[in-house]
Amino acid sequence: MKKIFALLLAAALVFTLVACGSPEPEPEPEPAAEVEEVEPEPEPEPEEPDEEPEPEDEEFSAADIRVALVAHSPDSILDDGSFNEGAWTGIMQFLNEHGLSDDHAQFFQPTVGDDVARVDLVEDAIERWGANIVVMPGFHFINSSAEMQELWPEVKFVLLDATPYGGAADNTAAIHYAEEQAGFLAGYAAVIEGYRDLGFMGGIAVPAVVRFGHGFLQGAEYAADELGLGAGDIRVQYYYLGAFAPSPEAQTMAASWFAGGTEVIFAAAGGAGGSVIAAATAEGGRVIGVDVDQSGDGEVVITSAMKALEVSVYDMLTAFLNGTFQGGVLRFDASNNGVGLPMATSRFETFTQADYDAIFALLANGTVVVDATLGDLPSEAGLEFELIEVVELN
Repeated sequence: MKKIFALLLAAALVFTLVACGSPEPEPEPEPAAEVEEVEPEPEPEPEEPDEEPEPEDEEFSAADIRVALVAHSPDSILDDGSFNEGAWTGIMQFLNEHGLSDDHAQFFQPTVGDDVARVDLVEDAIERWGANIVVMPGFHFINSSAEMQELWPEVKFVLLDATPYGGAADNTAAIHYAEEQAGFLAGYAAVIEGYRDLGFMGGIAVPAVVRFGHGFLQGAEYAADELGLGAGDIRVQYYYLGAFAPSPEAQTMAASWFAGGTEVIFAAAGGAGGSVIAAATAEGGRVIGVDVDQSGDGEVVITSAMKALEVSVYDMLTAFLNGTFQGGVLRFDASNNGVGLPMATSRFETFTQADYDAIFALLANGTVVVDATLGDLPSEAGLEFELIEVVELN
């Protein structure tokens, strides 16, 4: 048993030695064949969806124009025979010339006469109706226009007889007229025509009306001197009605003036001028109209102290269409035919076209300078007259 056990032990030792011997080295792997490196193709960038080409700016044409004429108060009517009507005539002339229908222009009238109502009305004209140029006649827009030109910088504004408070922006044309020259021509013509008892009735003592009246007196004085008249040969009653709307009170006062000997009244009173015309018709007096040619309002209208309202509005619309609209303050006077008398329709018997041309030329070339100093009444402006007697009734 011992021998058998010894033999088994020996066999086990041999087996263990063989099993624990160094293993045969593994054969080295064959070198891999060189593979030519190929640059990977770049992944295509994702295609962006086709963009629609931006539309080219369409050329602005007359058909794109929408003109808003805005009144300053409920009393400011379109057919006022004065400012609104003159501006509207210029608008219609522009539309007709370009073959546009009347619906390219609209008259807007507020229900309340304050700045808030005026701004709201212009907002309605622009935002709802689509106005891109707004015409505003009168000094009442001084404050509200300053706000409008900032609220709607893309819209053009034409302000007649005033400048926005703080100045006119690039999108606002503030147009002023030499009312003192127009008034001068009216006063001069009246005296040359032979009238000696005159009257001036203004609406409200705003700068434009004041200049009309002061110029009227200076024209009468100039003509009196030219004719060699004596001091006091000409009498002028001077009064502000306090409103531009027609009224029984204005008609009654004018009638009393005519009944008292006044021969002709210069009515620089907007719609109230109609009341003066009615009084003249009833009493056999004569009237000088204002702003526009009012000869069609009655046979009693002998002439009108005109401002080129329709011309200036037409010019601004044309500039807007042509892309040459410029903001700022513009002045229309005798030198550029911005004021004058409508001689073709005037009812003069003594004052001739030659007389008119001669005095107009002196204004246009600066030989005759009319004092435009403000101050409600002539005395407050320091105007002194040697030949005419001015009776200030206010």
